[in-house]
Amino acid sequence: MRPVLLIDFGSTYTKLTAVDLDVPQILGTSQAFTTAASDITRGYDQALSQLERQCGFFQYQSRLACSSAAGGLRMIACGLVPALTSKAAKLAAFGAGAKVIRSYAYGLTGDDLREIEDIKPDILLLSGGTDGGNSDVIIGNAHALSGVKGDFPIVVAGNRNAGERCREALLKSGHPVYMAPNVMPEMNRLNTAPVQQVLREVFLSRIIKAKGLDKANEILDGILMPTPSAVMEALTLLAQGTAKTRGLGELVAVDLGGATTDVYSIAKGDPTGSLVVVRGLQEPFVKRTVEGDIGMRYNAAGVLEAAGMEKLRALCGLTTDQIETTIRLFHEDPSAIPQTPEDRALDVALASCAVGTALSRHAGTLERVYTPAGPIDQQTGKDLRGVNRMIVTGGALIYADNLPDIIKAALKGQERTVLTPRSVKLMADKRYILSAMGLLMGIDPETALCLMMEFFGKEDEYATVQ
Repeated sequence: MRPVLLIDFGSTYTKLTAVDLDVPQILGTSQAFTTAASDITRGYDQALSQLERQCGFFQYQSRLACSSAAGGLRMIACGLVPALTSKAAKLAAFGAGAKVIRSYAYGLTGDDLREIEDIKPDILLLSGGTDGGNSDVIIGNAHALSGVKGDFPIVVAGNRNAGERCREALLKSGHPVYMAPNVMPEMNRLNTAPVQQVLREVFLSRIIKAKGLDKANEILDGILMPTPSAVMEALTLLAQGTAKTRGLGELVAVDLGGATTDVYSIAKGDPTGSLVVVRGLQEPFVKRTVEGDIGMRYNAAGVLEAAGMEKLRALCGLTTDQIETTIRLFHEDPSAIPQTPEDRALDVALASCAVGTALSRHAGTLERVYTPAGPIDQQTGKDLRGVNRMIVTGGALIYADNLPDIIKAALKGQERTVLTPRSVKLMADKRYILSAMGLLMGIDPETALCLMMEFFGKEDEYATVQ
């Protein structure tokens, strides 16, 4: 046997997956509450004990981990204009596994700077201007940020003509400074991969220690990346395959958590109509978005605000008072499990609305415009209507008795102009293996793909939702 242990230190649960690379096969999985507030290795030890009771003791050749513990990688993004460099910065951050908790455009104001101090982010990404374009704003923002208290790292990834002056301004502060190529060197052309690599390096060198995760390094071969990055790696491999093995093709995935909802799309998203023109930034083939205001427990109130009381009432059949009372209880006790039929009905409604809202924000939109040659449709973002595979994860979805109904309600509730999938083959990550397979990809992509195809490649086991 060639056993390896793959660990995900999540915000709520620490999840372990043992894999034998020789067969290959998954030997077992386990989970325990993450203990980041005290000593993160305690939760790990509890999960490991469960795993050993399940499948025995192994001398693992490697112990690799990813993490979103202690809130994950909390990032602030600053750009020049919201629709261009600010959005480019957010796409770079999301692709690196970060959670963008605030973004700013144009010149930073005094209120903005005080807000940044109060937020105390893990990292700040400073961008702005194409190469050779506007440099005044990013240089001015660098000088302003040099006076902000704190020691969070600042990554500069804007107009290359302003890079050195930004670096000089920031070096006078207590903030570590990292330089990266411009996230948008030319108008509407993204260059996010180099920035994402720098962000990963910052995560490995600084954030692990800041989150108290360095204790885990003593018993592991290393924490390689944030958990969302591991999930993205796995989904990309599953969609594209390897030179030896064919993947599933284009897909979308939804990770519904207690505090946030992540959506991934591995798809081109090109226009499907002949009279459609694309507006704005070119979308990346591999895209992740994070809805920080939508979740099943901590942010159940955010789901209510986004969907509206009328829609929730129609889905669950409860009164306004019942919904508000239960959502308040969910927020006070995020570990609460629905006990009554009314609680379960609301949980289903919340899940449908959370998934539907997150998908609509991730996907593109169409807008009818009129020209001298006649009406045309303007597409902003990705057209995902033709993507017919969806993978879901998160307790509220994988443990649901009526998962197809939840996704059906989420898809049917979309506006015609929102370019979300219309009909999907539904697959669930019931053993939470995606993050583990993203880690395994780094040492054996063929085995990682083989194991995922066992779980997600058997189409007859899954429902079609339309």
